[in-house]
Amino acid sequence: MRVVKENISIDELKEMSSKMFGNLVKAVVDVEKNILVVDAELHSDQEAFLIESGSNQKNLWGINIYPDLSNEERIEFDSMINLRPSQGNSSRGVEDEEIQKKILDIVNSKIIE
Repeated sequence: MRVVKENISIDELKEMSSKMFGNLVKAVVDVEKNILVVDAELHSDQEAFLIESGSNQKNLWGINIYPDLSNEERIEFDSMINLRPSQGNSSRGVEDEEIQKKILDIVNSKIIE
């Protein structure tokens, strides 16, 4: 598991994906702290790590990063940790467009081509 506070290269993400799932890297984004955790088998492990590190669960969102795809197609909003009816999110996706945009901005700002 790796915390990304500054930057991560697309090549590093490709290497991670080849070792884990072949074409994707699971990540959890903290939209309040502007950080993400990558390179774990389960989003729930990443979520637990961030909570133990002081993050608030309401700010954590699970995504999949497909490093071989273009910037516009690279991020998939799909994780069991996103199921939060109490926050108005009733699916594995991220239903709030403002949160989606924040996630995209954070992730895209950290990935170096």
